[in-house]
Amino acid sequence: MIRVFLIGASPLARAALQNRLKAQSVKIVGSAAAIDALGSDLSDTQADVLLVDVAGESPEAIMESLADSDLAAEIPIVVLTEAASPAASAQALQAGIRAILPSEVSTDQLAAALQGAAAGLVVLHPAEIPAVYPAASPASHPLAELPEPLTRREREVLQMLAAGLANKEIAARLNISDHTAKFHVAAILGKLGAATRTEAVALGIRRGLVLL
Repeated sequence: MIRVFLIGASPLARAALQNRLKAQSVKIVGSAAAIDALGSDLSDTQADVLLVDVAGESPEAIMESLADSDLAAEIPIVVLTEAASPAASAQALQAGIRAILPSEVSTDQLAAALQGAAAGLVVLHPAEIPAVYPAASPASHPLAELPEPLTRREREVLQMLAAGLANKEIAARLNISDHTAKFHVAAILGKLGAATRTEAVALGIRRGLVLL
């Protein structure tokens, strides 16, 4: 049974989500109208996943608020949104949010995404992939060979970036300092010619450096 804390501005929408999920081995253990209204409620419920329903609100504002908070380091976050921009989605994933799904996602898909997020996976709906990973589409010409190949450790870190891990999580997994993890991420971006972590993952996928 996955324990879920629900955030959504509309009480009716929160109730509808709770009704949808009650037959899916998902238990809503708490709810709030907004992120800043959480207080100590979240930790008190021992929730496994935080489900944020952005319907009827500004997706960019909510995603930015989530990205700026430390919540993603404390609990897996799944976001339901009607129309987030690729930039907002990319920023959210870089901040450690585990799943971005359209509001009309099926109940089975939502439950599967919550299960995946609780297990530490990053989940994307097929409709979101072209927007978040535009470079993942077939290239019109082959990629040039990298001037300097990634080291074995950098490949490990790149795989963790693809899983949505933040620098602190990477450092903990590899038993290295946060500074060293940040150094590896910077080296990966430099070698791949990427401007962001999301672009680095997309280029890693194209080059066969990331296992899907």
